[in-house]
Amino acid sequence: MRARIGDRGLAVALLLVLLAVAIVPLVALPAVRCEAFGAGCRAPLPGIQAQAAARDRGQPLSPVAAATRGSYVALGDSYSAGVGAEATLADQNPLSQCHRTSKAYYHTVAKTFRFAGGSSFWACSGATTRDVRKGRGGEPSQLNRVDGNTTLVTISVGGNDIGFAKIMAGCVVKLPWSRGCEKQGGDIAERMAGLRESLPELVRQITTRAPRARVIMMGYPRPFSEVSVTGGDNLTLDDQRWLNGRARDLNELIRQTATEADQHLAAAHAPGSVEFVDAYSAFSGHEAGSADPYMNGLSVNLSALAAEPRSYHPTAKGQDALAKLFVDQINKGPGRPLNQTG
Repeated sequence: MRARIGDRGLAVALLLVLLAVAIVPLVALPAVRCEAFGAGCRAPLPGIQAQAAARDRGQPLSPVAAATRGSYVALGDSYSAGVGAEATLADQNPLSQCHRTSKAYYHTVAKTFRFAGGSSFWACSGATTRDVRKGRGGEPSQLNRVDGNTTLVTISVGGNDIGFAKIMAGCVVKLPWSRGCEKQGGDIAERMAGLRESLPELVRQITTRAPRARVIMMGYPRPFSEVSVTGGDNLTLDDQRWLNGRARDLNELIRQTATEADQHLAAAHAPGSVEFVDAYSAFSGHEAGSADPYMNGLSVNLSALAAEPRSYHPTAKGQDALAKLFVDQINKGPGRPLNQTG
């Protein structure tokens, strides 16, 4: 060979081989090209690089990555719809069946994180566990808004199942110094027994439709002070404490439901989770009737002689407080490894 092409030809061939070894990786492999020249390369979006690395290594996703890789769907009752936090004319539209408002915590959650599949708001005032499944007031089923692409669900539900508005009315509309408030205990216990069956079934249906979703269930905030009387609503301090106790009982049922559902998913090595946000003390110092309330007090429609829907619902500041709890929980995760990889 050396005789045919000579020393000079051999040197040229060797140079061409060396150039190919140096250039091909730069052309074929963008990462090598970026490292070599440090220019002309697009920076990855926040979180994308970490997710790609996790995928390459087969490692579990972070809580935020697991929640945001698909879509976010907000379900629930008036506490999730934002009743009581009306800020615009549209919020006060009397023709609106569900009374979703612009200050509901959903909006903060949707703006805080970037959801790859977008977000949607389907909570509806007055909804029970059955209404979430079947629909209410001409509205379609909230449950049907959840599917396999859903990776985050937030929900508050249960207050209407136990008739909390009716309980409140029974305490307010009574003779002064009577014990009409506490006499409702038997009816409440019966409705709580029903909720112990319907709430786990609803959660099961959500996790079946959205197996990858982190389902975050919210408890209800304590409406009243434990040390001072609100005033103006015929409630004694004992009434307030008793009502707070019923909120605490409801929250415990929701917490137990979330815990049991999540244990079931973890044992099955399922990809999703069910988590509980404890909102009971979220309004401490800002209860109904306080100087800076996060909870509306009693509002009466004098022409109809009826309480307005905003009564004993979170104000805009209250919704902000609830939003913070959800954002913190999304960042924190369920407190166990998620069975999701990239």
